[in-house]
Amino acid sequence: MPLSPTATRDLLARLGHQPKRFLGQNFLVDGNIVRKSLALAEVAAGDTVVEVGPGLGTLTAALLEAGANVWAVEKDRVLHEHLAATLGTQFPGRLHLLEADAMDQPIAGLAPPGAVSGQPADFKIVANLPYAISTPWMDAVLAGPLPARLVLMLQREAAQRYAASPGTKLFGAISIFLQASYDLAPGHTVAAACFYPRPDVESYLLHLRRKPAPFVFSPSVRKIIRACFQQRRKQIGALLRGQLPDGGMAWLATLEAAGLGSRSRPEDIAVPLWTKLEAGVQPAA
Repeated sequence: MPLSPTATRDLLARLGHQPKRFLGQNFLVDGNIVRKSLALAEVAAGDTVVEVGPGLGTLTAALLEAGANVWAVEKDRVLHEHLAATLGTQFPGRLHLLEADAMDQPIAGLAPPGAVSGQPADFKIVANLPYAISTPWMDAVLAGPLPARLVLMLQREAAQRYAASPGTKLFGAISIFLQASYDLAPGHTVAAACFYPRPDVESYLLHLRRKPAPFVFSPSVRKIIRACFQQRRKQIGALLRGQLPDGGMAWLATLEAAGLGSRSRPEDIAVPLWTKLEAGVQPAA
C-alpha cells in the first residue's frame, strides 16, 4: 500500500532526504491511483515493465507484487540506495534498478526487443513521470523501440499537448510523433492531494495503446517537423524550401489533393499527411 503523507514525510526524514523540486519529486500517496495505473496498463505476471523515477517505490512495489519484471531508472542516489536495499532484496532477479538520468536511459537500460536471447517481444511503461522531462523523454521513447502500452502520470498541460488536434495551438511536433504510433485511451484526472509534496500543477494519468501498425518517423523527418513548428506561423511552403530535395513539391502536391497547400501552417496539417513526408526525404549521408 502507498504511504500516507505523514508516513512519507517520516520515511524521507529517516533517509535524510528533502524532495527535490528540480527532479519533480512528488511522491504518490493514493492507493487508488496506483491500482488505476496497473489496471489501465493491464499489468500481468511475467510482463516486462519500465518505470521512470520510482522514488520511494510505491508504484514499483505494486508492479512487482503483480508479478511484473521491472526495469527502473532513478537519478537520485539516496532513493536508488533505498530501493536497492528494500525492494531489490525483496524481489531479487525481478527488479532491475539503474542509477542514471532517464534522458540518457529512457527505457531504464532495457535491451531493445529481440536484441537479447529470450527478450520479451513487448514491454510496457508505467510511471509517475518527472514533469520537467516529460516531453523530451517522450520524444526519445517515440524514436523506438515502442512499448505496447504507456500509462503515465503527467502534468495535465503535457497530456493536452500530446492529445491535441490539428488546428489548435497545442498541436505540435510531439503530438504528431505520438499520434502516429499510439491511440489515446481514456485516462484519469489526478488531484494534487494524491501526492506529497502537493504539486503546483494539475496532473493527469495518460493512457496510450500502440497502434496495430505504428509509424515511426526517421530522425531526418523528425528534425524537419520540429523545425517547422519552431516557426509555426509561417507557411509550410516557405518552411520546406531548402529542406527537401525537390523543395517539398511532391509532398505539397499531396497537401493540395487533401484540400490544403503551400500556404497552410504546420498546425493545420493532420498526422496522416505528415507521415507521407518520409517519401520525399533522402537519408543523410
